[in-house]
Amino acid sequence: MSSSRGPLTEELQCSICLDVFTDPVSTPCGHNFCKTCLNKCWDNSQTCNCPYCKETFKQRPDLKINTTLRELIDQYKKKSSEKKTEVLCDFCEEIKLKALKSCLVCQSSYCETHLQPHFKVAGLKKHKLMEPVSNLEDYICQKHERPLELFCRDDQTVMCLFCTEAAHKNHNTVPLQELMFQDMQQMIQDRIKKIQDIKHSAEVRKSNTEKEKAASVELFADLIRSIERCQTELLEMMEDQQKQEQELIEDLEREISELTMRNTELEQLSHTEDHLHLLQAYSSLCSSTNRNWPEISMKTHEILKPLRRALTQLQETLHEKLAQITELKWMQQYAVDVTLDPDTAHPKLILSDDGKQVRCGNIWQNLANNPKRFNRCPAVLGKQAFSSGKFYFEVQVKKKNNWDIGVATESIKRKGPITLCPSNGYWAVRLRNNEYKAHSTPPVSLSLRVKPQQVGVFVDYEEGRVSFYDVESSSHIYSFTGQSFTDKLYPYLNAAHNRGGNNSVPLIITPFNFNK
Repeated sequence: MSSSRGPLTEELQCSICLDVFTDPVSTPCGHNFCKTCLNKCWDNSQTCNCPYCKETFKQRPDLKINTTLRELIDQYKKKSSEKKTEVLCDFCEEIKLKALKSCLVCQSSYCETHLQPHFKVAGLKKHKLMEPVSNLEDYICQKHERPLELFCRDDQTVMCLFCTEAAHKNHNTVPLQELMFQDMQQMIQDRIKKIQDIKHSAEVRKSNTEKEKAASVELFADLIRSIERCQTELLEMMEDQQKQEQELIEDLEREISELTMRNTELEQLSHTEDHLHLLQAYSSLCSSTNRNWPEISMKTHEILKPLRRALTQLQETLHEKLAQITELKWMQQYAVDVTLDPDTAHPKLILSDDGKQVRCGNIWQNLANNPKRFNRCPAVLGKQAFSSGKFYFEVQVKKKNNWDIGVATESIKRKGPITLCPSNGYWAVRLRNNEYKAHSTPPVSLSLRVKPQQVGVFVDYEEGRVSFYDVESSSHIYSFTGQSFTDKLYPYLNAAHNRGGNNSVPLIITPFNFNK
């Protein structure tokens, strides 16, 4: 580990090896590390995450050297090295005294005594003084013999003032003294924005969670009320049934007692020889006592059948709803940060600066017709590619009349008319003229109880599954299953044509809090 430390060493220090950066590289989250240190760290881990903030990357980033930071480090190392070497005054004749300053214009070093003219003589006051160094030639432009005091951001190199009038004319330049300050300020701003994004994501997620919670509570309350109502009706019917059965039993018992008494009388009369009297008494005693007894006991089971069926259906609906909510919550743990790729966007599409929203305008923009860009279908792909595992993202479709959402392979057709179906590398659902369909072969019409405001897309690469969900109601929309993925998959959004302003609202990728 290097023992040289200056006031800026901490900002220029790799948090893995704790030394000044060597071949510095930057992660997507904005942190810097030595290229070798970061590669070793990732080679020894099953996941790629930032060693500093622990943010996880779905794919291993392609690391490129941060040339601006490397230039600053080179300058810092030179200065740190020079501080170790004692620089002597170039104008002391006998005993060389320690230099107090070096002059970039004079290209000489001065002790305190010989430096005085630079503070008194008008012409010398304008010279560029710096901490004493032994290698002044490294701080001088070899072409113009002027101090290297500027940095060209376009060409990533240091230069003198005269260079800005020649090879670097109209380039983006900044004084070296300000460069480090600006870079530090930019790093601070980047982190502030990151914090704001995380807070915004958390607020959105909290709001959505509260809405989902309220909707779920209301749904469960309705189901519980329905179950309780059915149970009450069932109990009332059972009580009525028991009451009727008891009344019937009492009537039958009375009837049996009456018939028994008549039977006794007939037995007594059977011994008489007055047959006429016997016939008259028999006719009276055997007069019909039959009633239309309700067949309650026979019909009870049939009466209760509808109520039992209704109760069973309500219970099944409740279980099914709970299962869907649980499944969606499980899928949301695989949420990824999706941003849209402007290089793939149809020329009429307008993307937001953060790459989270897309809408179709009425003007064909003058954009390069590169092979990645859609030129007929108003579609755009996400920047992120996935070739393994599971991933999930959500898209707000609120107030949209027409749209397509799903995933597509890297090798899809992007020019001319396109037929969306799995055999062509597309797995998507759509809304057209208030009709929902899945882009299968042939297309499948979807019967949805409510119009989705937010659509969740879940992909299990190894299982070969692409599923779509209505996020607010936690209900399943459609699933492609049994697929065989071999190519990279990208999120696919089609904002559909504007149609004179009737479909101008954007599709919005819902943010997630990825640092929970």
